This record gives sequence, C-alpha cells and structure tokens, in this order.
Amino acid sequence: MTKDQIFFLNRLAIRAGEEILRIYAEPFDVENKADGSPVTKADAVAEKIILAGLAEGFPGVPVVAEEAVEAGHLPAVGERYFLVDPLDGTKEFLKKNGEFTVNIALIDQGKPVYGVVSAPALGEIFWGGSLEGDATAGQAFSGRIEGGDITAIEPIKVRKPPVEGLSVLASRSHMSEETAELIGRLNVAEQLSVGSSLKLCWVAAGRADLYPRLAPTMQWDIAAGDAVVRAAGGSVVLAETHEDFVYRVPPGARKDDLRNVHFIAVSSRELLSALASAA
Repeated sequence: MTKDQIFFLNRLAIRAGEEILRIYAEPFDVENKADGSPVTKADAVAEKIILAGLAEGFPGVPVVAEEAVEAGHLPAVGERYFLVDPLDGTKEFLKKNGEFTVNIALIDQGKPVYGVVSAPALGEIFWGGSLEGDATAGQAFSGRIEGGDITAIEPIKVRKPPVEGLSVLASRSHMSEETAELIGRLNVAEQLSVGSSLKLCWVAAGRADLYPRLAPTMQWDIAAGDAVVRAAGGSVVLAETHEDFVYRVPPGARKDDLRNVHFIAVSSRELLSALASAA
C-alpha cells in the first residue's frame, strides 16, 4: 500500500466525519429502517462523500455500502471490494455519547486487508493493514484528528493477556444473554462497554483482551475494525469453530446474506483455548 493511498482513505473517513459532526451539532430527524434500526441524515451524507471519494480514488473497485444496500443497491463483486459503514453506532449518535464511527474497509479474497475507523466526536482514528494482501503482514496505528489532519500518530499492537484477569469488551447497546453467559465463564478482571467498532479498535490498541459478539451484526459493521485488529497482531474468529472470519458477497446477494455469524475478537489465540475449556 502506498502512503498516498493510506492518506486518501484516512482523509476520506475524516471528511465524512466532519459532515457527521455538523449534523450532530444541530437538531435532526430520525427514521427507522425496515429492520427497525434507526437512521439519520448523517448516514446518507457521510455515505455520499465516501462513495464519491472511492469512485475517484479507486475506480473500478466495487463498493458495498450500508445505506445503498438498504435501498436495494448491492453491486456484484469479485474478490476485491470495499465495505463501508458511513455511521456505525447510530444509537450512540442519538444518545450523544460520541461513541460512533466511520468505517471503510478493503476486502481481498475474503480478508479485510485494510481498514480505517474514524471516531469524529472523540477525535480518534485507527487504521491498519496492507492493500498488497494479508492484513497480518501490515501495521496498525492510532492518531488524533485535529483540524482535519492526523496528529499524535502511534503504532498499536495487541497486548499479552494479563495473568490477573481479562479486560472484556461488551456492546453498550446490544448486549445479548449469550454474550453475558460467555463472559461469565471467563477469568474477567474488568468488563468494559463502548459503542460501535471502537470495541475492535480497543482490542487492537491493547486497551482490552477480548470482544465476544454473540448478537447480530453486518459485515460492514466490523470489517474495518477487523483489519485493524489483524494488523495489530490479533484475530477475529468464528465463535463456534474459532476459524478466521471470512467476508463473502455471494452472487445475487441480498442484505440478509451479509449478516454475520457470531464472532470473537481476541488479542491472542491463546485465549481461544481458555474459551474452549470454559465451554
């Protein structure tokens, strides 16, 4: 991946976040999608910016974007395509707690090989991977968003699980009984809650050890954060088999075909053994 491509994708996420914040600061209407989840003008505005940017910077690469798919526009894709969630964590957006993100990921042969996650209200940004292929061969970084630029850039890596107990992440707005039951079987020192794909980024940045998600999500919800986790040395695996999560858009796919099975993000594959023994 070139520095110019990194800059382009990260700047695109920041630009979308800037427009989201303009709407965030003013009164706005809320509608409900067919599945009952909320959507605002900010989702549409951010996606429009991202789609235009990707068409300019990566012509010919298909884009699977949440709001377009909701409107019935799901393009045919090959092995290489973008997954976009223009506003992940709409419930956090509505609660005004700042824990929402802009997610842009590049998928290649089923793997998230690059991803950027911008949290505009918090002034944080995370990115990682490699456009050349395997995300695990890349690097992951975090930074601060200041005046449209990225400052305080630091490399990030997953941490070694502490012997005194795990820091486990759970969704602030989507905690399921299955997730709570799994967490209850582990040696947990602290349970943390945060919204959106920030949970994946916290695992990547060594702020937590484990993020189990045994509740519904979509591919665009996690792909960018997954790329950051893998580039930082962690893994995102299927909850049942512990195999690596694979992204696919089958021919003739509809929205429901992009719904995720249960997954777990871990800082170390050693934790998978603990999960298996706790079952």
